Amino acid sequence: MTLEKDINQPKFRNEYQKSGINLIYTYNWVNEQMKMLFDPYDITSQQFNILRILRGAGEPLSTLQIRQRMLDKMSDTSRIVDRLIKKGLVKKNTCKSDRRLVDVVITDKGKSLLEELDKKNDVMDGVMKSLSEADAKKLNELLDKLRNSQ
Repeated sequence: MTLEKDINQPKFRNEYQKSGINLIYTYNWVNEQMKMLFDPYDITSQQFNILRILRGAGEPLSTLQIRQRMLDKMSDTSRIVDRLIKKGLVKKNTCKSDRRLVDVVITDKGKSLLEELDKKNDVMDGVMKSLSEADAKKLNELLDKLRNSQ
């Protein structure tokens, strides 16, 4: 289905406007697909992102370091980390080098959850199944170009 039919807007001012609206609409569609994957695990995409960051780092990180690596730069990292703590997926420790700081680490429970989700990589990739690998590469180039134009 075309964007025009999906959002019931038969005409756009120009292709730039249509592209911008298409990006927003597609982001929301992809986000909803991921939400359906994460719902059974009682986590959000932002929580998943933080867990992946912590596992990949292999060392404790401050909330500032986590935020710098997050996909959603506007998120409230501290609040999301606190929710992960309540679920037992991460924990906070006093920083060994500066006792005024707090480090965040992934717990064994958090690692186990990610191992379960790793088994779903094909499902996550399936969201993009209508694109060929060449299409996905071109889309990545276009999105990088758009972000780097500012």
